[in-house]
Amino acid sequence: MYYKFSGFTQKLTGSAPATAYNPQGLRSGLPAESPTMIFATPTKVVSEAGATAEYMGANKVPDLQKVFQTSDGIPVHLKRGYPDRLLYRTTMALTIGGVAYCLVALYIAAQPNRK
Repeated sequence: MYYKFSGFTQKLTGSAPATAYNPQGLRSGLPAESPTMIFATPTKVVSEAGATAEYMGANKVPDLQKVFQTSDGIPVHLKRGYPDRLLYRTTMALTIGGVAYCLVALYIAAQPNRK
């Protein structure tokens, strides 16, 4: 006897030999269709792009290397000036505030429930 999986009952059921050899989702003889394009403009293939590369701006890496590799005693995470100091201090304040909040929450959770 031949069996196939029934999607309705989620069990094996008896079937004809042709149905058992061609399970659900695996149908032979159907032509393969190409998927529809998602984007309006086709993407470039590497061979189409050619040998030249298009950049959006000037290369800033040498300038940044000069800034970060100078030995002036300033830590690397503060080398770019005021924006780095602002980000560092904000991160430290949020970290200290989070630790304090966690300690207060633990203290409140450790207190017995009064009724």
